[in-house]
Amino acid sequence: MPSHTPFPATSAPAQLDVAERLLALLRDTTTEPRPDDQLEALTLAVAADLPVLLWGEPGIGKTAALTQLAENLDLPLTTVIASVHEPSDFSGLPVVGDDPAEQGVPMAPPDWAVRLVRAGRGLLFLDELSTAPPAVQAALLRLVLERRIGSLRLPSGVRIVAAANPRGSAADGWELSPPLANRFVHLQWTHDHDVVLRGLGGTWPRATLPRLDDGRLPTAVDHARRAVCGLLTTRPALVHRLPSTETRRGGAWPSPRSWDMTIRLLAFAHAAGSSREVLSMLVRGTVGDGPGLELLAALDRMDLPDPEELLADPAGADLPERGDRRQATLDGVVAAVRKRPDRSRWDAAWAVLVRALETGAPDLVVVPATTLAALRQEDWDVPEAIERLAGVVALSRRADLSQERAAARTGDPVGAGR
Repeated sequence: MPSHTPFPATSAPAQLDVAERLLALLRDTTTEPRPDDQLEALTLAVAADLPVLLWGEPGIGKTAALTQLAENLDLPLTTVIASVHEPSDFSGLPVVGDDPAEQGVPMAPPDWAVRLVRAGRGLLFLDELSTAPPAVQAALLRLVLERRIGSLRLPSGVRIVAAANPRGSAADGWELSPPLANRFVHLQWTHDHDVVLRGLGGTWPRATLPRLDDGRLPTAVDHARRAVCGLLTTRPALVHRLPSTETRRGGAWPSPRSWDMTIRLLAFAHAAGSSREVLSMLVRGTVGDGPGLELLAALDRMDLPDPEELLADPAGADLPERGDRRQATLDGVVAAVRKRPDRSRWDAAWAVLVRALETGAPDLVVVPATTLAALRQEDWDVPEAIERLAGVVALSRRADLSQERAAARTGDPVGAGR
């Protein structure tokens, strides 16, 4: 029989050392600055010192995101799985002293709470929150809102973030109780294909706290309060609206508490110059989709330029870049002229439209120009500015006529298939 050369014998401990070196190489990853809306929303809420709840399917990366967040912010991470604790672990265990009638019975906090207080800072991660039974959820209320565990109070340097799976994908899942749900900023956590691929290759996005502009802090507070109070003045039914279904009660919904949280988030987002996408995640995750979208629309109206200021200085008009906001601004200018028509204001409105034509998409000028032309009175001369806009309006009309003729040939009314 042919002989085989045996491999050199190595001891089991030596092989384990080799395995440890390989594991260390696999754990050796880096981070890079990379735009990530959901990560920015998370860090902004953490900076605002509001409890955050990440919702996502199992394996989506919620725990990994929190671990990486703690590392990047240099915060000690304390992970507590709520479902494996008793209510007394959060409310405190009674400790009978020498003279209970004289001293009372203090509530002893758990060891992890003591460590957080001693450190003075940290990230408390409440994992698998949707598997916590109702009694445990009730005990968590004081921790999440008042930051108290037993006789201890968590210092201001401690931030609270939780994670949960939807009830259908959670092991022995429970819906969150309305009082507990209303204490969180709810963020839907999803995976980004490119981020996951680059991360698996060894480079993950870096979580950094938002840069707040010190000069914008006073205006940020005023901006946030005016937006929320303005909306609730016209929509008083939104001040408190408890959802009718159990599932929705376990998410974001409007209450005086959640509106107060929204003001804080608006102020931080304004001071940080956050994008509309990030702001939308935060607002809708605090008061719910419907009220959140109404607030976003109110913010858009607040941020639009004053039509009277544009009419006073058409040549220097600073028009919004985003198409829908620019269209609303031009409509507002025409509406201002209709409300108080005179020759000088009519001429100024044409100058604003020319400015819009020079700095943006020409199709946005068509409807306001047509409406403004209809406001002309007999003794008003046609301004030279109209000549610059006539080609755009005529082109739009020819496009409409072509569409109508094409629809007539096919027997399909215009817009029927839309």
